[in-house]
Amino acid sequence: MHSRPTKYIFITGGVVSSIGKGLSTACIGSLLGARGLKVTAAKLDPYINVDPGTMSPFQHGEVFVTEDGAETDLDLGHYERFIGTRMTKKNNFTSGQVYETVIAKERRGDYLGGTVQVIPHITDEIKTRIKAAAEGYDICLVEIGGTVGDIESLPFLEAIRQMRAEVGSDNVLYLHVTLVPYIAAANEFKTKPTQHSVKELTGFGIIPNIIICRSEKTLDPQLKQKISLFCNVDKNCVINAVDVSSVYELPLVLHREGLDSRIIEKLNIWSGTPDLKPWEKTLKIIRNPERGFITLAMVGKYVDLTESYKSLSEALNHGGFANECKVNIVYVDSEEIEQNGFESATLKASEGKGIDAILIPGGFGARGSEGKIAATKYARENNIPFFGICLGLQMAVIEFARNVANIKGATSEEFEPEATHRVIHLMDSQKDVTQKGASMRLGSYPCQLTPNSKSAAIYAESTIHERHRHRFEVNNDYREQLKTSGLTVAGTSPDDILVEMIEITDHPWFIGVQFHPEFLSTPMTPHPLFKSFVSAALTYRKQRLSQPDSESTPSSSKGATSKNGSNKEPESIALLVNG
Repeated sequence: MHSRPTKYIFITGGVVSSIGKGLSTACIGSLLGARGLKVTAAKLDPYINVDPGTMSPFQHGEVFVTEDGAETDLDLGHYERFIGTRMTKKNNFTSGQVYETVIAKERRGDYLGGTVQVIPHITDEIKTRIKAAAEGYDICLVEIGGTVGDIESLPFLEAIRQMRAEVGSDNVLYLHVTLVPYIAAANEFKTKPTQHSVKELTGFGIIPNIIICRSEKTLDPQLKQKISLFCNVDKNCVINAVDVSSVYELPLVLHREGLDSRIIEKLNIWSGTPDLKPWEKTLKIIRNPERGFITLAMVGKYVDLTESYKSLSEALNHGGFANECKVNIVYVDSEEIEQNGFESATLKASEGKGIDAILIPGGFGARGSEGKIAATKYARENNIPFFGICLGLQMAVIEFARNVANIKGATSEEFEPEATHRVIHLMDSQKDVTQKGASMRLGSYPCQLTPNSKSAAIYAESTIHERHRHRFEVNNDYREQLKTSGLTVAGTSPDDILVEMIEITDHPWFIGVQFHPEFLSTPMTPHPLFKSFVSAALTYRKQRLSQPDSESTPSSSKGATSKNGSNKEPESIALLVNG
């Protein structure tokens, strides 16, 4: 039983959107957790959608799936990776959910015929949900989506203003994240946007205790003093979050600025000295990867918005940390492959550098699917390490069915509902579901691994639990034919009905999974599949560079090699260590 009252830290943002509230929240959680406190976090999204599940990735970026099957904001991925606390449906809610609940109560007569209003009914529901997310924790970080001044955010700001009176001023801290822009032409920083943002927040009755100032370069003490004076906060509570090359450096930057110490003082909490050795070790690997780097082609259709693959990009980086190497991610448009072929598209995307591994991420719809299938075939035929996730597994099954099992016209029911050979089809239990948000298998499910398979060796377990987000499954009518042709079913549901993992035994590393392992990976505990995948890519790279004709094709072009034989990273490749 949790005896101490929960302390609340409310994080708001100003000046511009996408300022980094989610990462700031995650870093604060990691610092407080490193002090021995039990920390959780909640994201409050003001949009009217019930959840982001049906929103386009171009609108919202990645949908992060929790253990209990909630489709949530991508910031919950940051929380899990940095804090280590497993999020649930309680940790993310929207205006849509709040209004839906209040209206349902009104229809039941819960308000006894009274007039239902934003205050107190909507704000009370928001506070109830915040307290439910915080139950059992020492600290609950609450991030308010959007920017101060957005009309959608007003009920949330009013709710967190009321929270101070309800739970006591000693148990509430307000933290505001702003931008301090640098004007190159004038060669100076401008604090006026921060002043206006704080003034706007103060107008809602919320006075920030701490201000985190995002900036391109380090702010000098005089600027901090100015912000302190005009925004009515202590000078040592003006925290500079200067831009860093890797997000995993940010906890250490904020700690050096004294952020966690100020929070402990303001909330009157006793805690131990933070143990930041794991973060220091991670940063050391990032700055000096002893085993060089690999270049990986991620083939998808949302390559113009890489936030769509946020958790996946980070999980690949975690695999790199485990192997003490950097992972350079080259995003390849699958439609470009359809038009010009895999080699040409990859040559263009990678600026002529070689590819050491290929990954097909999750997704929906037929657009670009043939390009993904072509990339899968290229990986299979050229013995390039291949990882197919969710839709990526389905593409691998279709490619294998067409080109190895000789099932002509093999496809997915998602792409061609009336096709003869739908080797990927809709689950029978979902065929009558018409509401989009309810038609998927969501959340954590068990998977029984096949003994002596590569997958079982990687996990070193017989049963695993992984998170899902998909509608379509491998059609069991073709399962035996695929197995006879050489496709190994490496994991199934415990009742052996659903195919969860596939692999090709005589390929160096070719694995497809129906689930999303990226959701369970953290920088301190990389997921075993990503750790193994990156290791296989390192091995492939070494073999590729040792071939005399390794410059003959885009798939095997020679990378730079230093005098001592170690791989030196080409400066032309953009490092995406921080996603």
